[in-house]
Amino acid sequence: MAREQGRKMIAQNKKARHDYLIEDVYEAGLVLQGTEVKSLRQGRASLVDGFVDIDRGEAWLHGVHIPEYSQGTWTNHSARRKRKLLLNRDEIDKIERRVNEKGLTVVPLSLYFLDGRAKVEIALAKGKKSWDKRHSLAERQANREIEQAVGRRAKGMGD
Repeated sequence: MAREQGRKMIAQNKKARHDYLIEDVYEAGLVLQGTEVKSLRQGRASLVDGFVDIDRGEAWLHGVHIPEYSQGTWTNHSARRKRKLLLNRDEIDKIERRVNEKGLTVVPLSLYFLDGRAKVEIALAKGKKSWDKRHSLAERQANREIEQAVGRRAKGMGD
């Protein structure tokens, strides 16, 4: 069987970028069971309630939903079990230090296969207040209108 190449997206947490101000982004490997990998290859996962916890020097991914594999037997995994993240010791220490001193949280942004290996993109994030969210939405809408006006002008349609 040929080895996979490139990046294949499985799931994204779009709400995280809306609810949090992203400071640092890390790529981590995942420790998975066989049926979890098969379920992910079908493109089924949800990162909505996910978060990362540092416990005794190890990073754990909680709340990520990977549904049971449909052709699985008694060896099937539980859908919301905690999964170990594979990070360098320096990265784990840096994340733990920043979470403890600044009150940041660690959220998963995306789940994907990179050259056949399951990876999760996690981010150190700070929660946004409601006015920050409104400001972000207004700024994005203004940028969209500017791009549309520039596009119309370039096509010679005017305003």
